Amino acid sequence: MNVGMNTGMKTETLQSTQKLLMRVLKSLSQVVLGKENEIKLSLACLLARGHLLIEDLPGTGKTTLAHALAKTMGLDFQRVQFTSDMLPADILGAAIFERSKEAFRFHQGPIFTQLVLADEVNRATPKTQSALLEAMEERQVTIDGETKKLPEPFFVIATQNPSHQIGTYPLPESQLDRFLMRLSLGYPSLGDERQLLLGQDRRQMISKLHCELPKEQLLLLQNQVDKVKASTTLVNYLLDLVVASRQETRCQHGLSPRASVMCLKAAKAWVLFDARDYVLPEDIQAVFVSVAAHRLNLNEPIEAKSIVEQWIKETPIPI
Repeated sequence: MNVGMNTGMKTETLQSTQKLLMRVLKSLSQVVLGKENEIKLSLACLLARGHLLIEDLPGTGKTTLAHALAKTMGLDFQRVQFTSDMLPADILGAAIFERSKEAFRFHQGPIFTQLVLADEVNRATPKTQSALLEAMEERQVTIDGETKKLPEPFFVIATQNPSHQIGTYPLPESQLDRFLMRLSLGYPSLGDERQLLLGQDRRQMISKLHCELPKEQLLLLQNQVDKVKASTTLVNYLLDLVVASRQETRCQHGLSPRASVMCLKAAKAWVLFDARDYVLPEDIQAVFVSVAAHRLNLNEPIEAKSIVEQWIKETPIPI
């Protein structure tokens, strides 16, 4: 049974998209060394209009990746350092009384930008973390009964320290489910770390990056993702993986319908790196761990990753 499906997208368009993405990937890989797969996943997450959670120890390049992505895409960028005393208004903004005009005027918070870096998001209280929920899901915020649209594109990259570190609050399931992917950069190889020590300062390198993918082109690529097709056979393969999660006794609950929808969209974005217009099983496999593992409500990310990888091994691949 054929798992591919021709959508009629022109070969020239697909090849042009691939070359553009490879140029972006090469530019980012010069700053974040030895993490090409993680960078590709980050780009796929952005193309799929998702949001990205990066969980790792301090100093492994989480913030560097976010800065580099913003510069390479030419996106407006705001960094919010989350702390235990932060309030929702510090993120969303607030109405402040201006005596000269004798009226309240709304002052936008840092959420009103195209790429938001929520740094160490799990150091804020659950009340403050929840301020991101509507923004991430609806691309809007409601303040004092008034709905305000956020800019397009809108992309949240949140970093968090491992939950066993002092002063962290676990993200609730509803918050985790808003993130399309969770990544971990990990330590670089010794060769890459040696190059890091002998090379330029990362901040200087980021400042020299050129915009490889302007906002207008990024929006076009996001629309192109929607045109990628998946056959019924491929959808059934994804559903088999989802069903495996719901039957897993080691997990409190399985993957939600939102997770399956977002996984398919991430796979469609991954396709663009190979200049195709249809999804194959390996595209789903490439993104599935990053999409599924953080939704399993397990304390150890390594255990969640191992379980998801087991589902991939045990689920028959359509032919």
